[in-house]
Amino acid sequence: MTPGPGRSSRSGDAKTVTRTRSQDEAIIEVTWCYYQDGMNQNEIAERLGISRATVVNYLSEARRRDYVRITLDSDIFRDQQLARALVDRFGLRDAIVVPSSPDGADQSLDRVTRVVSDWLPSLLEPGDRLGVAWGETVYRVAEAAPRVTIDGLTVVQLVGSRPAALGFAAETCSATLARRYGAHCVNLHVPLLLSDKQLVDRLKQEPVIREQLEAVADCNKTIFACGTCTAGSHVVHAGLLDRSEVDACAEKGAIGVICGRLIDHEGNPVMREIENRMIAVTLDQMKNKDMGLLVGSGPERAKPMLAAIRGGYATHVATCSQTAAEMLELA
Repeated sequence: MTPGPGRSSRSGDAKTVTRTRSQDEAIIEVTWCYYQDGMNQNEIAERLGISRATVVNYLSEARRRDYVRITLDSDIFRDQQLARALVDRFGLRDAIVVPSSPDGADQSLDRVTRVVSDWLPSLLEPGDRLGVAWGETVYRVAEAAPRVTIDGLTVVQLVGSRPAALGFAAETCSATLARRYGAHCVNLHVPLLLSDKQLVDRLKQEPVIREQLEAVADCNKTIFACGTCTAGSHVVHAGLLDRSEVDACAEKGAIGVICGRLIDHEGNPVMREIENRMIAVTLDQMKNKDMGLLVGSGPERAKPMLAAIRGGYATHVATCSQTAAEMLELA
């Protein structure tokens, strides 16, 4: 007798679940053997009767699922000679410097954001209000963050929404970090840039928006990057500046970008017409925090990061050895 459609479907579903469960258990077993029992990949393959290639794939899948998290003690990088030199030279409270990658700037940035993801929880305390900026650097930190619970932590989106590639948008950065930390998230539910100042003023008076902006102003700690004022800058890709405006802003002294706001070499604001049409944390609000964690890496980031430090926006810095050495040389 041929089974009916419902019976066939249930049977197929059961087989799929069984296969999935069996593979999940195999991934866990391989992970345990490798990381806890200290077995090598060939030994695991022989014990479980699978190929070495399968062992490699299962270990990769375990890391992708966050079954395994490999970390290095952040104190190693805090005690590094360049890190101590940054603290002493610029009056920082602390700094982390990781070795630059021989594979290039992107890999160096990856090293920096990964070590920051391990360091940041130790810089937070119950009841803190962490303001989170936007862009690729902050997004990478959020994506690499461990799943830990920090009691009473509130994560606050510092800039309004703006289309951004690859998830670098402000709401993605803040929501991802809040989820990782089991924190309450305050998103800023407005566009970053509007067409006229009157509309901005009206939106700011809306009770829910006013409450969110109060949370932005009330953050006692921040994590941010200082972008470049070049054609490849995040603010250009996000449409806050077009390519024709970049050179003009640079001629006025702009060297860096913090939360969409331009700064000069000393960290002072470089005003533009759009300033009054933006809804975001102000540069004044970014100063005098219990912690301002500045994250950045790359040959073009030394001058902007130095400007952010001079402007009083950063109390803590995380970077790579090449960028740290260049900052010290520039100073």
